[in-house]
Amino acid sequence: MNTPFEHIPDEIKESLFNKSQFRADLTISKTPIPAYKKCIKEATEKMSLLFKDGMDIEQLVYSRAWFIDQVLRLVWEHLNWNRGCPVALLAVGGYGRGELHPGSDIDILILLEEAHYEQHQTSIEEFLTLLWDIGLQVGSSVRSLKECAEQAASDLTIITNLMESRVISGPESLHIRLMDSIDTEHMWHSQRYLQAKFDEQRARHRKYNDTEYDLEPNLKGSPGGLRDLHMLGWVARRHYGTHDPAELLELGFLTTVEYQQLQKCRAFLWKIRWALHTLTGRSENRLLFDHQKALANEFGYHDHTGALAVEQFMQSYFRTAMIVSQLKDLLLQHFDDNILSAHSPQFVRTINDRFQICNNYIETVNDSVFAEYPPAILEMFVLMTRDQSILGPTAETIRLMRDYRHLVDRTFRKDPRCNKLFLELMRAPYALTATLRRLARYGILGRYLPEFGKIIGQMQYDLFHTLTVDAHTLLLIKYLRSFAYGKTSHEKSARFPIASRIIHRIPKPELLNIAALYHDIGKGRGGDHSQLGAVDAQQFCRTHGLNKDDTSLIVWLVQEHLTMSVTAQKKDLSDPQVIQDFARQVGTRDRLKYLYLLTVADINATNPGLWNGWRASLLQQLYNQTLQLLKRGIDKLPDLDEQIAETQEQAQQLLIDKGFAKKQINDLWHLFNEDYFQRHQSEEIVWQTEGILNHLSETPLILIPEVDEDYDNQGSCVFVYTPDRPNLFAAIVAAFHQLGLAIQDARIITSDNNFSLDTFRVLEEDGSAIGANPARIREIQHHLQNVLAAPDGFPNVIRRRTPRQLRHFSREPEVIISNQIDPSQTVLEITATDRPGLLTLIGKTFAELELQVQGAKIATFGEKVEDSFFISDRNMNPIEDEAMSRKICSELCDVLREASKLDAITS
Repeated sequence: MNTPFEHIPDEIKESLFNKSQFRADLTISKTPIPAYKKCIKEATEKMSLLFKDGMDIEQLVYSRAWFIDQVLRLVWEHLNWNRGCPVALLAVGGYGRGELHPGSDIDILILLEEAHYEQHQTSIEEFLTLLWDIGLQVGSSVRSLKECAEQAASDLTIITNLMESRVISGPESLHIRLMDSIDTEHMWHSQRYLQAKFDEQRARHRKYNDTEYDLEPNLKGSPGGLRDLHMLGWVARRHYGTHDPAELLELGFLTTVEYQQLQKCRAFLWKIRWALHTLTGRSENRLLFDHQKALANEFGYHDHTGALAVEQFMQSYFRTAMIVSQLKDLLLQHFDDNILSAHSPQFVRTINDRFQICNNYIETVNDSVFAEYPPAILEMFVLMTRDQSILGPTAETIRLMRDYRHLVDRTFRKDPRCNKLFLELMRAPYALTATLRRLARYGILGRYLPEFGKIIGQMQYDLFHTLTVDAHTLLLIKYLRSFAYGKTSHEKSARFPIASRIIHRIPKPELLNIAALYHDIGKGRGGDHSQLGAVDAQQFCRTHGLNKDDTSLIVWLVQEHLTMSVTAQKKDLSDPQVIQDFARQVGTRDRLKYLYLLTVADINATNPGLWNGWRASLLQQLYNQTLQLLKRGIDKLPDLDEQIAETQEQAQQLLIDKGFAKKQINDLWHLFNEDYFQRHQSEEIVWQTEGILNHLSETPLILIPEVDEDYDNQGSCVFVYTPDRPNLFAAIVAAFHQLGLAIQDARIITSDNNFSLDTFRVLEEDGSAIGANPARIREIQHHLQNVLAAPDGFPNVIRRRTPRQLRHFSREPEVIISNQIDPSQTVLEITATDRPGLLTLIGKTFAELELQVQGAKIATFGEKVEDSFFISDRNMNPIEDEAMSRKICSELCDVLREASKLDAITS
């Protein structure tokens, strides 16, 4: 078998392995282990220097495999293998291809002619033991020729590893017989092998969320990674007898440009892998946040306005992965045509003068279509969204489009025919997301919309966004499309009930798709991405001839795409003024519908862990209250006294139905202020009042209503009724932390008889609700009662290990204090890096500063928390003293900084 070792310069080989020096070192010690270790150590250090000096990565990868060959051959030939049946040492898998990175698996096969293991058992054990003793991490198997054939016939991995095998030492004839026994004449004919590899690839890609753009990708397994390149080689070797891309070039499956791109991509991925293995000292293929900054620094990236060095490095990776995916799709389509479909009858159906469908794949009628009529490039994608039977373009059409995509230039972008086609695409009845992904992958979307081209592969180095900007954008559009299928999909309808209903009530869904395409397009440039994106969106509308009203809606949606989410999660939705201010920003019911749809899709596409019943209920509450106000008139706020009276009337009737006397109810409610009735729904008031009236003990009352399964992920309510005292909030928060519960919302009310009526919305640490779990409910009640029964005590702050990903993010804390929104209360806003127990530390600081908490909005966005607290001094007055305000901000910032420092030390 030909190996790439012949291209390694002799001086490199000599510098890595000096046989004379090695033999001299063997004479120094009674055991050969020190000589081997020294030899390996020196070669490893030499290769590290060569890498830093910029040696060609291909030669370096092959050089390491060549060096390991020398070591294994010497160890092997030191033993006596001539006493039994013929035996050979083979390299398999990646090592068999002659490719080894610093931490790569050294996979070997000890191949016997017959299964007479006992004849070589001692030698095999000595051989493998010495390899481990000298520090080589070897993956070994021992099989006979017959066993190899039997196992290869039923195992895709084994046949693939054996296909790439080569002899290190021993009779070549054994290897020839092995390759004959696993030939396509005996097993895994080309069609079966290709289909199996297709299935394997689909399963592997699903494991990595079917995207090249996961923010912690796997260099080998993720789409666009090295495994995709390996797959091309495996299929080519099985069918054509070669895995060399140069031979695919000769066979006509690759053009010269494509071959050069493939080689360049592989070299870039190999460089990253080599550096990653060196950095971690092991076979690490995951580009974790732990390593990305160090790699960006090693490859010479620097921070600049709008993009960190790590973001630029990762964008280079993602763009490389995208090119690999493009070329892989092209070649696999070729293989499909020439292997799987080679003998299938062709069914051709004409669409128009430019396109036809051949066996459900669209193709041009001749090679001059794009050259003679450039708008046909977009037309082809529009046609794919009009006919669900079209599976995609043929390989030749993909290549033709790639050859002519340079025609998508300024003239193309201003062509009214192209503009009309793109708008038609935005109105696509089918497969819009899949088509946009193809447009992006084939390099058309980034050319037609250069502003979109800038965000391709643009990562954001945080835990809030789990995808690159372009991948997030296309996923957002997919969510929007899924809402429209709500009537036919019970799952979608149940998860997004309002969205699935109102998507059918907006007049022009294509405007929502355009706004989605532009909502984050301004990222990576520095400045407010919403404003930058709005400028781009307005230019798009002007170029595409949209009317004034449609343009205004799209631009407004891009500008305000975060407004609804921020309002729902950070503001008090029981305050009519909050609803009125939001309604003024929205203006019309149609705009509210568009914005709600965009917001729900945006949250889901940003991070799958963000969407839960609690966030859904907040957005639903904001939507419904705003819709009612817009129907009634923005200036016609409901009379607060009337609203409270209506709530009380509904709750009172329900309580009377349960057997409570009207006087009994009113006597209790007389102690509650109007804030309680304004901030609680009638249903909540009922179960809380019922619990208080039935509570005859002097112990604190802890109520946790069981949550129905359908509402489980909204979180659970925990109601605490106990005599008020200083530091009560801090004690409860610490108790929740001890219980492993995360607070989502807090409503703190003090009655006229100085009892605290505190309602907390909590989730378990994994994001689930307590639900209908009686044992867990009793545990929480018992723990809270114990904490609150000791007024002078304070729960110990439990130090939990900070998750790996969080340890790599640290931001300077920001604390803002203000009385401007409502002079009767002080609003304290904290922005900081999330840490386990952070809210407990904040509560403890409030206690030390003698601050009382009236309410809290807890919002976590990836590694960042943005929490708002409504506070007062110990006499329940707002914080108006400037010196005290400064002291509060200063001490909170110090506490938050110390928490980050402690994380850095413990990590």
